[in-house]
Amino acid sequence: MNRTRPSSISRRAALGMALAVTGGLTLTGCLAGENAASTDVGGATATELNIDFATYNPLSLVIKDQGWLEADLEDEGVTVNWIQSAGSNKANEALRAGAVDVGSTAGSAALLARSNGSPIKAIDIYSQPEWSALVTTPDSGITSVEDLRGKSVAATKGTDPYFFLLQALESAGIDQSEVTVQNLQHADGWAALNNGSVDAWSGLDPIMASAEQDGAELFFRNIDFNTYGFLNATEDFLTESPELAQTVVNAYEKARAWAKENPEETAQILADVAGIEVELANAVIIERTNLDVDPAPGEAQRAVLEKIGPVFVETGDVSSQEQIDEALASLFDDSFVTNADPDAIQASS
Repeated sequence: MNRTRPSSISRRAALGMALAVTGGLTLTGCLAGENAASTDVGGATATELNIDFATYNPLSLVIKDQGWLEADLEDEGVTVNWIQSAGSNKANEALRAGAVDVGSTAGSAALLARSNGSPIKAIDIYSQPEWSALVTTPDSGITSVEDLRGKSVAATKGTDPYFFLLQALESAGIDQSEVTVQNLQHADGWAALNNGSVDAWSGLDPIMASAEQDGAELFFRNIDFNTYGFLNATEDFLTESPELAQTVVNAYEKARAWAKENPEETAQILADVAGIEVELANAVIIERTNLDVDPAPGEAQRAVLEKIGPVFVETGDVSSQEQIDEALASLFDDSFVTNADPDAIQASS
């Protein structure tokens, strides 16, 4: 069903609502005014591109730092608004509210959102990370997942670390009811572990790397329990502004090549945005992030999500397996990656 794209006024309202919900989001760039010149992009009038950046998505940081989208879209009269996502759950909130057109999540979070009715499509795979692990302090006495029985664990529900925790518990034969899960945003989870409010934390880089430097211990790691990094867009945006969506994916593929050629510079960008030491950022980018991955969403991601889908139903995050199956059948759109042309993106002056 065709839906009318929100006006500049309603999009401003959506931006304000998402910023109020997320609390930690940062907006850069001015919104186009009501009388701003518009441009015909993909058959629809578009004056703005609302796109997120996140410390768990290094390609978004590169694109924002280099100013490629602004340089490419300036002549078309499109204003680029960058909004920071504090976690996959916050990116999903912003996508659902219409506050962003394009947002970064883990694959698990994208499947969860789509299964619960959020009209999003995965249009690019930005990384294959090992960004989650179970973390504790040296004096906790916790050395394995089995030690979590009767303990409290901080995790951000709706994100990869949360689903990493659930898979870890399942692998150890521990029912979720045997553990108290404190639903805290990623940074707050580390703070709670650090001050003794919880016994363990299901962490996320780069916060986890910083915690590790401060003495925290990663007592359980399994890269197979991490889902891919998904770049998602709303269906309205893809339908009404496909050329603008293609420009975003072109920029992502340009950033992938740039980051692979310039890992130390990419780490420095991450360090600057995340406020961490460059040595930690190097560990995240070089040791725990695979950018050399097929960017087309497809069978590799489907195989991972098919394993985690039933967990959503068991925990009550999704009401039925049918919803999971329908979401998996409709989540991926590889057409933009297939047609990607990184060289079409102009360099900023």
